[in-house]
Amino acid sequence: MARLANSEESLRRVDSRQNTRVRELRRAFAEAAQNQQGEVAIEGMHLVEEAIRSGLRLRTVFFSDSAHQRAHRLLPQLSAQTEALLLPDSVFASAVPTETPQGVAALVRVKTWTLENILARQPVLLVITAGLQDPGNLGTVARSAEAFGVTGLLLGERTVSPWNWKALRASAGSLLRLPVTQIKLGKTLPDIKAHGVRVLATSSHKGTVIPEANLRGPIAIVVGGEGAGVPKDVLALADEVLVIPQSPKVESLNAGIAASIVLYEAARQRTVVHHSGTVNRDV
Repeated sequence: MARLANSEESLRRVDSRQNTRVRELRRAFAEAAQNQQGEVAIEGMHLVEEAIRSGLRLRTVFFSDSAHQRAHRLLPQLSAQTEALLLPDSVFASAVPTETPQGVAALVRVKTWTLENILARQPVLLVITAGLQDPGNLGTVARSAEAFGVTGLLLGERTVSPWNWKALRASAGSLLRLPVTQIKLGKTLPDIKAHGVRVLATSSHKGTVIPEANLRGPIAIVVGGEGAGVPKDVLALADEVLVIPQSPKVESLNAGIAASIVLYEAARQRTVVHHSGTVNRDV
């Protein structure tokens, strides 16, 4: 295990907005994508601690002057290979997108996944997004996906970046751990079906009601975007359409909530609790 950077001496002062690391942080937040080193930008004490707890490599951690006390809590958790910088509040604020920064940010390397890598994980339970544009909803979907045993999150066209800071924050760290990759729906759905995975699309109008649906075995659950739902061409590729029973007074459910309900039911059907108290996945 690497030696821990556990003292105030490991903090290096940086006062310029044009510092190379500060510019890298600013660019990573603005682009909401992995940089050439495979890193993304995260902000907030909780997310940084989640990244550490998840065993991810943090190249640089940034602290603002006003969050200096938080550095004392975080420094002992950092590897000696992690660079720790202390910035004036104004410099820190210039690099992060939040209006009220928490004073802690980092550049963290995340794993790159391919569709083949994800399909190899068993038992297959995938979530596919089709035009999910709200970062808060994507974060909610990811958080529920991790909670209910999803083996991969596939992001179709017009879906917000998983490295959007709002999505990362809403996921409470799940997007840092889940296998995630971006796909072309028209090409990928047939490929998934060829691997023996049933594609189930969600709808707010008509379809098989969730309690009557068979959610066992290798499945992929398609979640549509806000308002428009799952596009018609994607619905045409689905093996089955699922609907959540709800009051006619409500036009549709929030995409994140709808996905969470379906995933809970999938997890319930796929889980066998033995008399010994052990829990196994029923595939």
